[in-house]
Amino acid sequence: MKETKSNYCEYCGEFHDAVHDHFSLVKVGEPVPDFEFEVFHNDAVKTMSLSQLRGKWAILVFYPADFTFVCPTELEELARLYPKFQSLNAEIISVSSDTVFTHKAWHDTSVGIKEIQYPMAADPSGKMADAFGVLIEGDGPELTPNEGLAQRGTFIIDPAGTLRSMEITDGSIGRKGAETLRKLQAAQFVDTHKGLVCPASWEPGDDTLEPGLDLVGKL
Repeated sequence: MKETKSNYCEYCGEFHDAVHDHFSLVKVGEPVPDFEFEVFHNDAVKTMSLSQLRGKWAILVFYPADFTFVCPTELEELARLYPKFQSLNAEIISVSSDTVFTHKAWHDTSVGIKEIQYPMAADPSGKMADAFGVLIEGDGPELTPNEGLAQRGTFIIDPAGTLRSMEITDGSIGRKGAETLRKLQAAQFVDTHKGLVCPASWEPGDDTLEPGLDLVGKL
């Protein structure tokens, strides 16, 4: 059986009726916690923190595990798009429960993963995955498939450290890197064009909307 935990949250310090009665510590429109973590990057192990990314856009990409099936297709696609993210003052960080040593082994052996130039973060304790609401947890001694791994979650954080977008999918559903890029571009556009919003499937250069009573019932 699992050890009984205090009802005082280890993250926010507040008392909850049930431990982890909140789905996610992070919420869109609110600051994200400042986590420190190890990454495998440029053939070296380094320590990073989210606060080090202030002043840049940060894209956290949680995935279940190294040496799997859908994950390398997603990460390789992001590797191809990485220069475009960099040109938009954005950093991509992939995150899984693997150690930095497993990241290195995967990077050294997989043709697709060899293309990755962005940091690959290690979250073996599951603290980051838990805070971002993507940790797969079991309940009791019964086997829970993929317990301790993360669902597929993509989080876009602005230069001030505020969460602007989140997407979470089942482990069997791969994400589209170009859609993450589009969401980043939309978030940056509305940041620099106050009062305007981006409609469905908006791409840079497309028309935007200025919400107002004159548009009510006309769209």
